[in-house]
Amino acid sequence: MSFEEIIRKRTAVRKFSDKKLEKEKLDKILEAGRLAPTAKNSQPIKIYVIKSEEGISNLDKATRCRYGASTVLIVCGNKEEAYHKGEYSTYEMDSCIVATHMMLEATNVGVDNIWIESYDESILRKEFDIPNEYIPVCILPLGYKIDDCPINPMHDKRKNIDELVEYK
Repeated sequence: MSFEEIIRKRTAVRKFSDKKLEKEKLDKILEAGRLAPTAKNSQPIKIYVIKSEEGISNLDKATRCRYGASTVLIVCGNKEEAYHKGEYSTYEMDSCIVATHMMLEATNVGVDNIWIESYDESILRKEFDIPNEYIPVCILPLGYKIDDCPINPMHDKRKNIDELVEYK
């Protein structure tokens, strides 16, 4: 699949089947995250892979937004390890870049996904023993949509390019 096809095809899936994600595909997705650029190459990221029955059950305590996915990534950033510019830390930006790379690679290998920011951070920390230095930024449910999964109604809703870009 070409990059243009990937960015046009990727969409938020909110209804996953119970089909398990293959290890080879998960490894490719995680490798895309590892290769993602971060400020000053600081790589202040920790990715928790949740796929055991116990892990999924614990995750469901923190969010209603797993949508039946059999594998979920928790993407965290370390505010102190990240590059700093004055008071600003790039941990959140770096985490978002890593998550985006993984979402695009997931689409490339035929794995559906969605970006989730709706979760209870304190429950995530408790259930997955996330150290204080790591801050959960997003969770990424991964898997395969069910056949009758509704199409994301916002998928093709984009502003015109002239509303987003200004030449000087």
